[in-house]
Amino acid sequence: MAGNTLTIEQLAAETGMSVRNIRSHQARGLLAPPEVRLRVGYYGPDHVARLRLIRDLQQEGFNLNGIKRLLDDEGTGTEERLQRFKRALTSTPFDERAQTATTAQLGRRFRVSAEDAAAVLAKAEAVGVLEPDGDGGYLVPSPSLLAVAEEVVGRGISLEGALEVFEELETHADAVARAFVKLFVRDVWRPFQEAGMPPELWPEIDESIERLRPLASDALLAIFQQRMRAQIQTAFGDSGERPAPAGR
Repeated sequence: MAGNTLTIEQLAAETGMSVRNIRSHQARGLLAPPEVRLRVGYYGPDHVARLRLIRDLQQEGFNLNGIKRLLDDEGTGTEERLQRFKRALTSTPFDERAQTATTAQLGRRFRVSAEDAAAVLAKAEAVGVLEPDGDGGYLVPSPSLLAVAEEVVGRGISLEGALEVFEELETHADAVARAFVKLFVRDVWRPFQEAGMPPELWPEIDESIERLRPLASDALLAIFQQRMRAQIQTAFGDSGERPAPAGR
């Protein structure tokens, strides 16, 4: 097999798996044997791809027995199902293309002085709003989030304060996302695995996966709107009266 040039130790380093786990996967029949030359086993790109697929499947909730059933069942479209599974859980209502920005551009957009820029940009990096691009500028993974930050600053809120709120939102959103995924794994995925992953149930599983993220987003938004309304009422009272303009 051409391209098989990795020893098992090199394969472990390439895939982030331990040698022990690789040998275990081989013993289970999850990984093809190496090409043996002069009593040394050599692995190649196919082995790397298979180990990464196994790792991804485990991260998505598959146990090793379930993975073996999937990999042994030719024609089930394992790769396609995995990709659809991951797209459904990580997709957004709209596709965003990352943008780039220089320090000067960001300073102008957010009215940050040169003296304060370093600390503010470091905070933006910490919360994931910006990522260094390696050329002295920044990558903006979510331009829409940066636009929200810009508008918030335009409303008189400090950028530092906005970033602190973003950081808190990320923490809470991560907990909510984790709760929904755990619920799906417990109530839908594990029973499906325990039933032997019958082919006739795959359409139902696929539909549940496709709907999980948008349903979680809808629930989070609905609850947030209720709580935001309650917090506004607490802060400004229930009278509904707008504060009188200054000087009147």
